[in-house]
Amino acid sequence: QVQLVESGGGVVQAGGSLKLSCAASGRIFNSYVMGWFRQAPGKEREFVAAISWIGGSTYYADSVKGRFTVSRDNAKFTVYLQIDSVKPEDTAVYYCAVSAKFLSPNLLDYAYWGQGTQVTVSS
Repeated sequence: QVQLVESGGGVVQAGGSLKLSCAASGRIFNSYVMGWFRQAPGKEREFVAAISWIGGSTYYADSVKGRFTVSRDNAKFTVYLQIDSVKPEDTAVYYCAVSAKFLSPNLLDYAYWGQGTQVTVSS
């Protein structure tokens, strides 16, 4: 069993920055991949970024490349999502999740999910 807790969400002005955290606990294996997803009101949950615990390989959705940066601190079992130059369309609930499939963008490959953290961008 894996537990994930996101934090760092809030209200931010367009053009600003925000850093989300996801603390993992439980049966975390080094082969796991951590993913970030987001879900805007009335829309489906979409992939944002993923990072591997070992090696720190990353993969981003095209829509966020250049503005989002995913990183991890293995010692703290924590994954981060840095969001720069935020836009109103970044408003969503952001979720982290765990997958055993390398850098998968498919939410069906993620078995464990956090409760989400709300990000609201004001214009």
